[in-house]
This record gives sequence, C-alpha cells and structure tokens, in this order.
Amino acid sequence: MRLTDFKVFTFDCYGTLINWETGILNALRPVFGSEPVRHSRDEFLAAFARLETAQEAETPEMIYSELLAVVHRRLAEEWGIAATAADHRAFGSSVGNWPAFPDSAAALAYLKQFYKLVILSNVDRASFAQSQKRLGVAFDMVYTAEDIGSYKPDLRNFRTMIDGLRRSGHPVGDILHTAQSLFHDQAPANAVGLRSAWIDRRSGAAGSGATPQPPEGVRWDFRFASMAELVEAHRAELRG
Repeated sequence: MRLTDFKVFTFDCYGTLINWETGILNALRPVFGSEPVRHSRDEFLAAFARLETAQEAETPEMIYSELLAVVHRRLAEEWGIAATAADHRAFGSSVGNWPAFPDSAAALAYLKQFYKLVILSNVDRASFAQSQKRLGVAFDMVYTAEDIGSYKPDLRNFRTMIDGLRRSGHPVGDILHTAQSLFHDQAPANAVGLRSAWIDRRSGAAGSGATPQPPEGVRWDFRFASMAELVEAHRAELRG
C-alpha cells in the first residue's frame, strides 16, 4: 500500500494539525497556573481527557465551545480551584488561540496539490474557522461535531463523512484518514473500513496525553512522527 493509492486525505484537526495539548495548557494557565504546583503536565492532560470524553458522551448535542466551558468548571471543582463563569467561558472560547504545529500549513499546502482535503473534527464551526486561518488551506469539505450532533469516536461521525464523500464520487477506498488519536480516530476508522495514517505526535512521550487510552488491537496502515515526515514519504513515492 502506498500513499499515492488514495485520492482523499481526511484529517482530524486537534492533536494532528493543531497543537491542542499546548493550547489546552496555555488556556488553563490563567486560572490553574496561579495555584501551587500540585499537578504535572501529564496529570492536567489526563484529567482533561477523562472529563472531556465523559462530557462528550453525556451531551453529544452540546457544541464544543460550551462543552469546554463545562469541562473547565468540572476540573476546577474536582481540584478545588476557585474559578468564575467568565473563566469557564474564556476556556471554552480558547480554541482559536491554540497554535498549529510548525509543519502543518506547509504539509497541507503540499498535499493540496495531489489530494482532496477533508476535516472531520470534534469542534464547532466557529472554533474551527479560527483554526483554519492558522492552517492556511481551503479544505474541500469540513465535518464538525456541531454538524453531525455527536463526537468521535462515535461511528456516526465517520459514516456521515464517508457518505458525503461517496456522494461526491469518492468510495471508501479513495480515503486515507489521517490523525493522531488512536482512541478518537484509528479505532473507529478500523470499525468502518477506513484506511488510516497515524501521525504519532507524542512519539517517545509517556502516556496518551489529552486523549484516552485506545482499545486493544487498534490498527493503522501508515505511521509518521509528523506531517513533515508524511510529506517526505509521499515525495519518496513520487521519486519511485
């Protein structure tokens, strides 16, 4: 199997193209950073992963900016940190400030020459619109949790995207789903028959960061440490 076998690259955004762990920690700092250092970076991220995943399952219809505000409130309550409603809202609206990985924009610009590019993301439209400015490319289709009414790893999100691409002339065999989170993306991609590339942004790091542990047996077809590494693999294929 080769990257050049595909016609459509579908992407998770946050964790894959946008550095959401840095973004999350930066957005937590105004409230949590003033407290004595009682929790490590990994503890922050693991708590976020647990609370966010639970909230997405509990309120799948809630748009992401509002859901993040609830997660912020629950984290503050759990850790006994004083925070106001304004603090919660500020965290909820922080997605547009989360930085892109340094290689994302250039990699997307390169891939745009060869593939249709599609987003499948657990955010709302307004938040993604801010992130898209950082990525610098016009995506051919964008599917958000707000559009679909559920959050990955719900298979509904993947089936909605697959159906949309099929209607545009692209069967599932044309699609390579490209993502960092084995929990949110590769595992459900396995379930719906999508080929996938794992962008292992946490390569060499302990734990799973801001995502829950994936189920056992999750599979992927390609593995790269970065988007830049994926691009180099594609160039190598073209060189033969």
